[in-house]
This record gives sequence, structure tokens and C-alpha cells, in this order.
Amino acid sequence: MAFKRDGESGRNLTALMDFYELTMAKGYFNNGLGDTTAVFDMFFRSVPDNGGFAIMAGVQQLTEYLESLTFSDLDIEMLRKKGFDERFLDYLKHFKFSCDVWCVPEGTPIFPGEPIVTVKGPVIQAQLVETMVLLCINHQSLIATKANRIVRAAQGRAVMEFGSRRAQGFDGAIYGARAAYIGGCVGTACAMSERDFGIPALGTMAHSWVQMFDSELDAFCAYAREYPDQCTLLIDTYNVLKSGLPNAIEAFRREVLPRGFRPKGVRIDSGDITYLSQKVRKALDEAGFEDCGIVASNSLDEYIIRDMLIQGAQINSFGVGERLITASSAPVFGGVYKLAAIERDGTWIPKIKISENVTKITTPGFKKLWRLYDNESGKAIADVITLFDETIDDSKPYELFDPDYTWKRKTVTDYTAKELRVKLFENGKQVYDTPPLAEIRAHCKEQVDTLWDEVTRFENPHHYYVDLSQKLWDVKNDLLDQKTK
Repeated sequence: MAFKRDGESGRNLTALMDFYELTMAKGYFNNGLGDTTAVFDMFFRSVPDNGGFAIMAGVQQLTEYLESLTFSDLDIEMLRKKGFDERFLDYLKHFKFSCDVWCVPEGTPIFPGEPIVTVKGPVIQAQLVETMVLLCINHQSLIATKANRIVRAAQGRAVMEFGSRRAQGFDGAIYGARAAYIGGCVGTACAMSERDFGIPALGTMAHSWVQMFDSELDAFCAYAREYPDQCTLLIDTYNVLKSGLPNAIEAFRREVLPRGFRPKGVRIDSGDITYLSQKVRKALDEAGFEDCGIVASNSLDEYIIRDMLIQGAQINSFGVGERLITASSAPVFGGVYKLAAIERDGTWIPKIKISENVTKITTPGFKKLWRLYDNESGKAIADVITLFDETIDDSKPYELFDPDYTWKRKTVTDYTAKELRVKLFENGKQVYDTPPLAEIRAHCKEQVDTLWDEVTRFENPHHYYVDLSQKLWDVKNDLLDQKTK
């Protein structure tokens, strides 16, 4: 089922770009370079939280943007007031996106240095979409990555995204919920995200519900009468063990059981949740509610959840808010968008950016991205970046080598080589349909499972190999030699 936002078709985001994209576009146009075919790559340099991998997300929103890329009369008038000449404004008025775009599918683990999005087409067009390529992919990949860390910390227990009210703006809440679902969350507190994307909206009551009634027991009984089949009670408004828990048990007995249902759970939102959950579990079991779950919330993240479980917390599910929806421990996904090649007389001319900071040196050329899987274990061995005209023949041995420490080499056999990216647009026309969100979420879990435990651990994860083909390595090093002499 497709979910669309109200009025989305009328929300023109074309002008959501850095102003320098427009100044450069005008310069390209007036210098006769506008139709030069160029290749730009999006990649990122480091994984948030010093993790071993990130999760690709945001492709659907990028697709929607590129499909509706037109300059409105309002955009044109704004640029006219900024002094742009009429010839260039006329070009923008009749602008039609005609680029080819490749991207890594959503939910796929990605690694630093990889071209996760590539745009090929007239340089003006490829330059103008820079901001939105980065905005769509950076934000959702950041949240999907954080969500996946939290989900893995929960060790199979459900994680709910509860961060709408603390998100960075309303789009941060809506699209953050989408990204969190891709990363493995079972649902969201954001009702709009169910309406727009089909993500299960979850939630029961706040402390204000309990405070509105003359007594905590009255509040619990009233709620249980309203929702006897889905009754989860928040038990920490006054005192978890002295009042909240006993009143919840009594409300279950008075209002839930007589209606033929079983209580779903109790939620603890403050205090020493590990200790409280152990006491609550014991009391619920003794009351005959062994099947009643315990939900924990309150500024959780992957490290707190991990420690709680190590210490014996009796938690069945987690509601995680601000630290997930803002990725507060590492709130920037540092994706960048760089020119990699231009076409001249039918030949690709590789382009490189050089820096004293070696991590900022780009990999030139029009490229492909491959992932090699071990046929026996099904695990990912390494990723390889090649030139676009190269193919990895997995019927033959393939030599991997570290692009920085080239003496580190390994020949792999009995493997499968998969081209990692899909073609999203061809000549400006969408040629790839984004899968249903539940399918993307399942793909994420499946692909994370192909990574070795050493790559997925939180502390000092193993460095996953992202190598260059020999041909691409030669191109890069030849350019480095030319530009640094």
C-alpha cells in the first residue's frame, strides 16, 4: 500500500539548495559548460558512534524530490531579485531533470568511502541536486543507523520509537520514524507516520491521565475499561512498588479479566528501572500475570539498554525517544557530494580532490560498487569499488588489497560478487520502484546478519574492508602523482 502525505504534491522543495549551487550553475551556463556530462558521488567518511557500519536510508524521499524537480514562479522571482540574468532564469523556468542516478538500496549496510549515490548528467543539473541528495540520505541514514544499534542492544526485545516531541522539527519526527522502522524498530509514537508510511503507531497513556482522576486506581480502571484488549498501564506516576504496581494488578483483576482478556503490560518511565523491573516481574508472576510484559522508557540508548540487560533487567520491550530520534551521541552523518569525473569527446576524465587531511582525498572516476559474499558462510567478505566498465567475475579467484597498505593482500575463492547499487533514474525518468517499507526493514535485518559479529560489535569494531580494484587504484595514484608534483 502506498502512503502519501496530504498536500505533498504542492510542496515544492526545489529551492531547498545551497545558494552556491545556483551561483555555480549560472557560471556553468554562461561559460558554455552547462551541458558537460559530469559524475558526482555521495559518500561518507566515518560511521557515527565509532560503529562498524551504517544503514542506508532516505532513498524514497530523494526519489520524490527528483521526480518533482521544477522551478516555480516564486523561485524564479526570488532569483530575479537576487540579480540573476534573464537567460539563466529562462533556463531554470524550462528546467527538466535528465540525469542518471544510482544508489544503494535502503536498509543495506554501508561503509565509509563508498559511492552510495552517484548522479551522472549535465553538470548544472548534477550540481543543483547536491543539497537534497545529502539532506535526504544523511538524515535518515543517521537515524536508521542509531535505531539499528539500539535494536541490536535489545537482543530480540521490541524497540518502539518514542521521540516525536524531541525531534528536530516536524519532518525530523516523521521521516525519523520512517528511518527508525527501517533500522528495526517495531513501531512509532508518531501517528502521522502510520498514516503516511504504514508504520504501526503505538502508545497508551501519559502521567497526565493518571493525574486527571481522583485516584490512581480509578485512572487505571477507567483506562482498562476503554482498552481491555490492549491494556498497558503506566505505573510510575507516584510510586512504582507501593501504589502503581498494586493498583495495576487490581485494575487488571477488576476490568480486564472479567471481559475475557489478559493484560498486555505495565510501563516504567523513571527510577532504577533495572531494580524496579525485577520487583515488578516477581509481583506480576505471583499475581498470575506471567504473560504481562514490562515496558521500559526514559532517555534510553543502546549502552543503557545493554547494561540494564547485563544487570538482569526484566524488560520485554523498550520505548526509546530523544536519544534515538536525534541520534544525540553522534548527531551528524557526514555524507559529502563530490565531483568524480567529466566526459569529454566520449572519454571519461577522472577528477580528484586532494587535501593535507588524507581522509578528504576523494576517489576519482565513474565507478561501480560491489560486495563479495563467502559462499560457505553467507557472510560479507569485503566491498570493492571498481571503474564503471569493470566486472568482477566470481567464477575466478579475486585478489583484494588494502588501498592504503597495499602489501596487505588476500585472494578469495568460492564467493559471490554482487553489484550493490541499483539504477534509480535513467535520463531523468524513474526506473526503480522503492520496495514497501516492511520489505526494506526485512532487507535491513537480513543484510546486517551477513556481517560478522566483529563488525557489528559496539566497542572497537573490526574494520570492514572497502577496497579499490587495481585499475581504479592506478587511476587514483596517477592523479595524485600528477597533482602533487
